[in-house]
Amino acid sequence: MPDLLIELFSEEIPARMQTRAAEDLKSRITDGLVEAGLTYAGAAAFSTPRRLTLAIEGLTASSPTIKEKRKGPRTDAPEKAIEGFLRGAGVTRDDLEIRDEKKGQVYYATITKPGRDADVIVAEVLEGVIRGFPWPKSMRWGTGSLRWVRPLHSILCILSDEAGEASIVDLDVDGISTGNTTEGHRFMAPGRFAVTGFDDYAAKLKKRHVVLDAAERADAIWQDATNQAFAAGLEVAEGRALLAEVAGLVEWPVVLMGTIDQTFLGLPPEVLQTSMKEHQKFFSVRNPKTGRIERFITVANRETADNGATILAGNQKVLFARLSDAKFFWENDLRIAEAGGQAWQDALANVTFHNKLGSQANRVNRIAALAREIAPVVGADPDLAEQAARWAKSDLPSEMVYEFPELQGLMGRYYAEAAGLPAEVAAAAQEHYAPLGPSDDVPTAPVSVAVALADKLDILTGFWAIDEKPTGSKDPFALRRAALGVIRLVLENDLRLPLSATLDKHSDYIDKHTSIIWSRFTDDRVDGLSIIEQTRAELLSFFHDRLKVYLKDQGIRHDVIDACIAMEGNDDLALLVKRATALSDFLKTEDGGNLLQGFKRANNILSQAEENDGVEYSFGADAKFAETDEERALFAALTRAEPQVATALKSEDFAAVMSALAGLRAPIDAFFEAVQVNSDNQIVRRNRLNMLGQIRKIGLAAVDLTRIEG
Repeated sequence: MPDLLIELFSEEIPARMQTRAAEDLKSRITDGLVEAGLTYAGAAAFSTPRRLTLAIEGLTASSPTIKEKRKGPRTDAPEKAIEGFLRGAGVTRDDLEIRDEKKGQVYYATITKPGRDADVIVAEVLEGVIRGFPWPKSMRWGTGSLRWVRPLHSILCILSDEAGEASIVDLDVDGISTGNTTEGHRFMAPGRFAVTGFDDYAAKLKKRHVVLDAAERADAIWQDATNQAFAAGLEVAEGRALLAEVAGLVEWPVVLMGTIDQTFLGLPPEVLQTSMKEHQKFFSVRNPKTGRIERFITVANRETADNGATILAGNQKVLFARLSDAKFFWENDLRIAEAGGQAWQDALANVTFHNKLGSQANRVNRIAALAREIAPVVGADPDLAEQAARWAKSDLPSEMVYEFPELQGLMGRYYAEAAGLPAEVAAAAQEHYAPLGPSDDVPTAPVSVAVALADKLDILTGFWAIDEKPTGSKDPFALRRAALGVIRLVLENDLRLPLSATLDKHSDYIDKHTSIIWSRFTDDRVDGLSIIEQTRAELLSFFHDRLKVYLKDQGIRHDVIDACIAMEGNDDLALLVKRATALSDFLKTEDGGNLLQGFKRANNILSQAEENDGVEYSFGADAKFAETDEERALFAALTRAEPQVATALKSEDFAAVMSALAGLRAPIDAFFEAVQVNSDNQIVRRNRLNMLGQIRKIGLAAVDLTRIEG
């Protein structure tokens, strides 16, 4: 079986596109080959800045010959119909087979599709892939019609056998003919060379200063970078995302470590790190003792006679200019911060947050009011919470955040410290955006929690008020993320925050202070609810939906959560999760599963009887009408369980509630085994139905068991 080697050699491919392009090349070529009838043992794709490579092992030499039976017209069909079938099938009348079917005799033709050689199929598939390659952006050059990410120079495409003999797959794409040659490093080994297979190709490339595998380049960069930093008593700041990008910028990585001018060492380390990463693709090198960024690492694409001295000098010159800008921004911002930051806060009035929700200054006022309301619930000082909320967005108009938006919050902390504000205010400026993702840390400082909750609840309430809700996969304002942030803040800080009351108060604040929303809904009522009440109900339902997603990842089923949402106090997320956790754990036990079946049986019998009789059996049973030991045992168990459940509910001990319910499992099972509820004696029947009513009452005291599936 031959092996296939394909290389598409071009000008530099943007680093961000290389990995996806290699995967697309592999999937599209292999899918096309399989669809054409070829099979293969394995395939691997590679990328460098100037080439996409695909190596396929064990490709079949040709596609199989296929025979197909095609049904034609009946033998008594018009002659023209038969002739048309013969032409379409490519056979003569003598080749036809006649079969007896229900509607008469029918012609069948056997069509033979001969197999095709692998080189013919490869050429056909490769041309289609090249012409239709899914680059995010592509270009044309010269007079041809071919589009590629950068001008395509050559196509290497060979089939090699076990003896090492290679044959070129013949193909021409807009004047670019396939061959068996490629190029090495642009500067260190220019010129073309021939290859006979993948092993020969990879070895000759490395000899000519090209490392084909991106993962190998990344490992080499990281190893050299950490070794050089360690030798200087320093460490490389984490930069795995940057590592993948830099590995896509070079074919022969040469790691060089340079110094940062003393003038800039006073800048915050995050500013240095961000500036070097975004503008220069440099790794930051940190002093572990001081936390300062003192050096940088750059990766060159070639070795030089002076061991990179000229390259480093040029990089340091460019870096000096970049960091001079950052130092200018920092010093200007510090002057404003030390003056109290009022200029920034005034500027927020001219920054539109949303055309229906006003400016950033309007939003800050709303967050401050809400943070003051929430502060007592989270154990924060209301004055500090309001002060922190009013400062939290102050860094948005700063020059540093304008240049590096990803530093918002962090710079707010630095500027708060420069302004002499309390430490809690400075911390909240940085932490109030968190958590931004499922793996982010959640703030725990009370003031930070209050501002973080206020920030997220305001954005949710505001966008619900103007009917800008997430739809399907679209969530342009990241409202799902905000809701999940509220959920994590509440649960991980064990907060007892009544969402309904909080949302109502904030909606009232919006109603009074933001006339551009709510006004058109003032008199509208749906199901007896004002538009504010209706919006709050919809928003609470949205929280519940996000909570289901959050708890599903923790192994709690959606029907368990529904059973808890159906109870009063479902706007208290901490209480809701406490119920759901206890119920989920209970249902995993044998007692839980059996009790659920017993409860459902009791509820079904009771519901049918109530519908037939027109009476609700909730009067309680009387032991004197019990006829069997099983009835008396169940009556005694219910009498014991009812106060136990009530006491446990009062103390919100849902594990104790489930333990009390577990004690009912055996008496309920025995009751249904021995007792017929619908007795001929109506007094006994009603007493038994009232006993089932007690089972239902206790079963619905903590959670709505009717919503549990199974």
